[in-house]
Amino acid sequence: MDQIFSAASFILLYGVSYGVVLFTISVGLIVTMGLMRVVNLAHTAFAAIGGYISVTLMTAAGLAFPLAVLVAVLSVVVLSLVVEQIVYVHLYKASELDQVLMTIGLLFFSVAVLNLVFGPNAIAAHLPEMLSNSVHIMGRDVQIYRLFVIAAGIVLVLLLWFLLDRTNFGAKLRAAVDNRGMAQATGINVNLMFSLAFALGSGLAAFGGAIGYAILPLEPMYPFKYLTLVLIVVTIAGTTNIKSSVATATLVGIIDTAGRYLYPASAAFFIYFILLAITVWRNKGLLPGLAHR
Repeated sequence: MDQIFSAASFILLYGVSYGVVLFTISVGLIVTMGLMRVVNLAHTAFAAIGGYISVTLMTAAGLAFPLAVLVAVLSVVVLSLVVEQIVYVHLYKASELDQVLMTIGLLFFSVAVLNLVFGPNAIAAHLPEMLSNSVHIMGRDVQIYRLFVIAAGIVLVLLLWFLLDRTNFGAKLRAAVDNRGMAQATGINVNLMFSLAFALGSGLAAFGGAIGYAILPLEPMYPFKYLTLVLIVVTIAGTTNIKSSVATATLVGIIDTAGRYLYPASAAFFIYFILLAITVWRNKGLLPGLAHR
């Protein structure tokens, strides 16, 4: 009985922290793909860049973990604004096929740059001493880092809900997406709103990559490797369903963790079976009633 409880607590705690990282990255894609209706398959590149910058600042420059994460997110936000003006601004009115082809090209480019700058091998996930310590919870020792990730995810959900549901920015963004001409007629700077939304989505991806580098290891193929998981979350949650993405990412994290813990040899197939089942069962998303409006 103790072994069952220990296994269940491991799957729950580690699965939830894993799901929080997936949510943080995927919700940024939901902002750009769902709210802005831009198929940005290069989204996970921003997560990888955020993670690499954060780890480099900690190891090479000796910055504290919170400061390294902050600098990484701000750096990616600035980078995303530059890339948006050079590339993405031309994709807003393009067809979905053009968006897919261009962003896939950017994905390949990002992998090549990461390989050139940081080398072909994965970076060892050395945690700060404070986060590497463990506490005894639910019958087993759990890294403080995992609890920190969960707490960061809860705070992020609340902040994101407030920003998109209770501020003028969220209202203006939805208006700009729903009817660009009418929004411009009422004085809304649509181009600025799209740039800020794109920066927000990229910054969220960078935050997920920066705090989750010990859960999703950093390597040059990171943008491709984890794009599938992010797209699974977006597909199950629905591309306009920000609130549902919390539950969906957590579910994906728990299922994937359970599969790897209980059946490591065939764990990689579990999440895809679940995706197919949910897609057939709930083709409008896992929790369509929680769609962002």
